[in-house]
Amino acid sequence: MITLRTYVFLDNLQAQLASYIGSTAKGFLPVPGVASLFVEIAPGLAINRILDVALKATKVQPAVQIVERAYGLLEVHDKDQGEVRSAGSAILDYLEVKEADRIKPFIASNEIIRSVEPYQCQLINRNRSGSMILPGESLFILETEPAGYVIYAANEAEKAANIKLVEVRPFGALGRLYLAGSESEIDSAASAAIKAMESIEGKPLKSK
Repeated sequence: MITLRTYVFLDNLQAQLASYIGSTAKGFLPVPGVASLFVEIAPGLAINRILDVALKATKVQPAVQIVERAYGLLEVHDKDQGEVRSAGSAILDYLEVKEADRIKPFIASNEIIRSVEPYQCQLINRNRSGSMILPGESLFILETEPAGYVIYAANEAEKAANIKLVEVRPFGALGRLYLAGSESEIDSAASAAIKAMESIEGKPLKSK
């Protein structure tokens, strides 16, 4: 049986997030402003069939297909929101579920570190795939379960505030997001990200 863990539609992929996906993904890379859909399922291997369904039903392009033992994640996008929504409908029909059957995101942790020290900035920058954090900036860290929802948090935070996307990891047991910026902008971004997570309806995690 396939479980729908994450299902999230992005109406307008923000510039930093689109660029981040473009620098880390291996598929057909999105540009800012396109519509995007992220779907995470369990077990992971089934994501191959799910992506096949979406591509045969629509003209969307895939940027991400991650296959892990437990979970699988895909992303598809197109400048036409209708194509992306149709891809989502095809996936839901194949799984014989509704969008409401997705799992509601659980915020595993979130914190703000203010005026980050230079040595910690160096450690973070050595392991990041996005922008660099500079000494004295504030850092917002968010962990979500299921992992895929952290993408929605990143997109909504970027809409709300002038921040830098340092790292986003939307797969695995937990999703993880790192944002950097001034104290006031990070406060705004954190608020938007948490609000975005709380706004998503779905079934509760069985373990929570």
